[in-house]
Amino acid sequence: MTDDAYLFLVMTEAGWQGTPLALVGELECLDTPAVQAWFTAHGVNPASPAVRVAPPEQTGMIPKEAERLPVPLSEEELERIRRATATDSVASVEEDLLAFRDSEDNRDDLLRRALAAGVPAHRIVALSGVDPTTLSSASQD
Repeated sequence: MTDDAYLFLVMTEAGWQGTPLALVGELECLDTPAVQAWFTAHGVNPASPAVRVAPPEQTGMIPKEAERLPVPLSEEELERIRRATATDSVASVEEDLLAFRDSEDNRDDLLRRALAAGVPAHRIVALSGVDPTTLSSASQD
């Protein structure tokens, strides 16, 4: 895993395709000279269906042969990318986890649902604000 998000180009229909950049919306890094030069060098623009983006925890799934460029993103931009990448069931549970910060109602049930939906433990902790030991005890109930 890397600490950088990446823009990359998809030139094949096989395998993991990442998140189309067009689904994420504007990112500050798109206006930088390095990103503009990368787009020009590859003859693409941000709206191109071949341009994809991957958050740091998913960069290991980018095909080795793909043209790629590390990009700096804000926390808000990373959250938008993660939401665009998530399946509907994961996105729904993540919304519930964010709302949970303001309430303790049905905590253990929500934590179990999040784990069952496939939300990684580190994301549950980050979104809900629960202590990792609380997550461990909820998963054992």
